[in-house]
Amino acid sequence: MGIDDPLRIAFLAYRGKPHCGGQGVYTRHLTKALAGLGHHVEVFAGQPYPVLDETVPLTQLKSLDLYNDYFPMRKARIWELKTKWDLLESLSFNTGNFSEPMAFSMRAWSHLSERRGEFDLVHDNQCLGWGLLLMQNHLKLPVLSTIHHPITVDRRLEIEHARGMIERIGKRRWYAFTKMQTQVAKRMERVMTVSESSKGDISADHRVDPDRVHVVPVGVDPDLFLPMENVKRIPGKIITTASADVAMKGLKYLLEAIAKLRTERHIELVIIGRQKEDSASSDVFKELGLTDCVSWVHGVPDERIVELYSESELAIVPSLYEGFSLPAIEAMSCGIPLVTTTGGALPEVTGTHNETCFQVPPGDSEALAAMIRDALDNPEIRNRVGMQGRQRVIDHWSWHHTALRTVEQYRALLEENRSTN
Repeated sequence: MGIDDPLRIAFLAYRGKPHCGGQGVYTRHLTKALAGLGHHVEVFAGQPYPVLDETVPLTQLKSLDLYNDYFPMRKARIWELKTKWDLLESLSFNTGNFSEPMAFSMRAWSHLSERRGEFDLVHDNQCLGWGLLLMQNHLKLPVLSTIHHPITVDRRLEIEHARGMIERIGKRRWYAFTKMQTQVAKRMERVMTVSESSKGDISADHRVDPDRVHVVPVGVDPDLFLPMENVKRIPGKIITTASADVAMKGLKYLLEAIAKLRTERHIELVIIGRQKEDSASSDVFKELGLTDCVSWVHGVPDERIVELYSESELAIVPSLYEGFSLPAIEAMSCGIPLVTTTGGALPEVTGTHNETCFQVPPGDSEALAAMIRDALDNPEIRNRVGMQGRQRVIDHWSWHHTALRTVEQYRALLEENRSTN
C-alpha cells in the first residue's frame, strides 16, 4: 500500500443518536469528511442508528435495543433471543450491567470475521468491548480506538451524586462495564482522544501508556453552525444542551441558577435534550417550580438548533466535566456568547475568560447565576465575546482538519503493524 493510497475503514459505533450525543455527531461528520478525502468508510452500528452522509454506507448490527427512548430498561422476551450474542446481551443486562458495548463488539467481530479481506483497519468509537481484542489478535486487523473521555469519570460522578444507598448500588452495577473498557483500552495498539485533558484521564483511569494516546480534536461545520442575521435575539432567552439524567452534565446547577435569576428578571431557558422524569435534575425542576420558564427540545435537526442559538442571548455549558464538548463549539460557531464551567477540557476547548467565553467553576450555581447576570447586563461585552468565540472555532476546529489528522493516525497504526509483523 502506498503512502497516499485510499484506505478501507470499518468504523464501529455501538450507538449513534442522529442529533444529540457526541457519538452520533462524531460518527456522522468524521466519516463524511473521511469519505471526502477519498477513503472508503463503512459504518457498523447498533441502535439507535446514526444518520450518515449519502457517501457513507451503513451496516446495521441489530441489538436487543434494551435502552431505547420509548421503553428504556425493558427485558428481552425469550423469542427475541435469536443469536448467542442476543443471549449474552440479555444475561449481562439482567445483572444490572450496561451490556450494549460488550454485545455490540462481539457482533462486530463475528461480522468482520466473514469480511476480513475487505478492510485495512478498524476504527472503534468508544465501544471498548472484548470483541476488539479478537479483531486485533485473531483477525489480525489493526484497531484504533477513539476514547472521547473515560466513562470511569461518569461512574465516579454518578455514584457521588446518587440519591441514597439503593441508587448508589444500582449505579455501581450499571457501570460495571467500565472494568471491561479498562482491560480493553490498555491493550489497544493505538488510542485517539479529543483533548489533552482526556489524554491525562485515559492514562490515569484506563492505565494506557501515554505514548499510545494521541490527541485529535473534533470539529464543527462553521458553514452550518453560523449566526443567522435574519433571526432576532429574544431578551432573557438562554439555551443549553444537557442530559437531565447525567450528573456530569451539571444541569442541576444551571436550574438552581435560573431559579435565582427569575426572582429578579425575565428569563427563559431552552434545554436541547429529553426530559427525564426520575432524575436529580427533574427533582430540582419540580422543587423550584420552573415549569413556566424552562422548556425542552429534542429530536430536531441541526438547522433548528442553529435557529435556537440565534434566538438566544447566551448559551450555557454547566458540565462538571467534559472530555471536549461539541455543544460548546457548536454554540461558539453560531456567534452566541458562551458561559461555561472550567470542568475537564472546557478551558482547553473554549479559550480565555472574557475573550472567547465566560468561565465559572463547576458545580457552583451561585457563580453561574452571577456570570449569567453580568453577561446579560453587558451587551457590548457579550457581543464581542460571541464574535471572538466564533473566530476561535474557525481557526481551530473543523471536521476536515479532524479527518486529516485521523488519517495520519491510521497510517501510523498501519506502519506499526507492518514493522511488527
